[in-house]
Amino acid sequence: MTTPDRRTGVLLTNLGTPDAPTPGALRRYLREFLSDRRVVELPRPIWWLILNGIILNVRPRKSARLYAKVWSDEGSPLLAIGRRQTAALAAEFEQRGDSVHVVLGMRYGKPSIRAALEELRARDCWRLLILPLYPQYFAGTTGSTFDAVAATLTGWRRVPALRFVADYHDDNAYIEALAASIRNVWQRDGEPERLLLSFHGIPQRYAAAGDPYAEQCQRTAERLRSQLGLADDRVVTSFQSRFGREAWLQPYTDHTLQEWARSGIKRVDVVCPGFAADCLETLEEIDQLNRKLFLHAGGERFRYIPALNDSPVHIKMLADLIDRHTHDWLR
Repeated sequence: MTTPDRRTGVLLTNLGTPDAPTPGALRRYLREFLSDRRVVELPRPIWWLILNGIILNVRPRKSARLYAKVWSDEGSPLLAIGRRQTAALAAEFEQRGDSVHVVLGMRYGKPSIRAALEELRARDCWRLLILPLYPQYFAGTTGSTFDAVAATLTGWRRVPALRFVADYHDDNAYIEALAASIRNVWQRDGEPERLLLSFHGIPQRYAAAGDPYAEQCQRTAERLRSQLGLADDRVVTSFQSRFGREAWLQPYTDHTLQEWARSGIKRVDVVCPGFAADCLETLEEIDQLNRKLFLHAGGERFRYIPALNDSPVHIKMLADLIDRHTHDWLR
């Protein structure tokens, strides 16, 4: 039997979600998200004026309409899938005979990282692994998650043994899981002319300042292309979800799809290897908006291949990743 001091807790984290697809809920969520210094690296007085004077007066209503398109009886897709991932991982460890408590905490919104850590403390878990579900490291996601964990632990008298997964962008099992999900679709419905690997974008100046995100995205893309055995000209890496007027990582996903369609490319598949769970950015931005852009520009078949979500291969891959980081705690 595992003694309290030896109990292991795993905190799964993701970006977060509003409580409802309403302007009020989006305003609260966006205020928390966009107030993070890791997310927006601008002088605070200037950004405060932009955020409170413009963005929070305009964007919540627009974002609420977008969330309403993907909202279900379970709530937002990201939260619903996160809960299923958490339950599936707990079941996987129970089947393996490992005493691991798995909880879910969102960087913004609910359930919060603070609440999730408090749940693990209540269970007497004093060995904690933090697993941000971001395969590629970015200061505004992974780094911000570390900030939130540290801020919570600052108030604890007893700080637990702590391990943190910074990224898994070139993990063999992760690459193999992505490739398997793509092959399954192709074996059933045929291959496209082109495969687009769309990652969430970040401002170009963040990469220039030393953030490894762009390099890790390219590494993931190259390893996936190699795993699939595809020629260089059949796979392109692009970046989506840009915001504001400054330059972000390029090429842009929407521009790439439109250019392909205009050049005569008729059949494309899109995969988002930076997302461990489907969310607004994949279900609405990619599968709805970018689908329309491609078809309007002359394309004929657009296929979005879903994120790994709570698929068995993904759960096993995550469990194995957790095991590698905690095996000496569990045995």
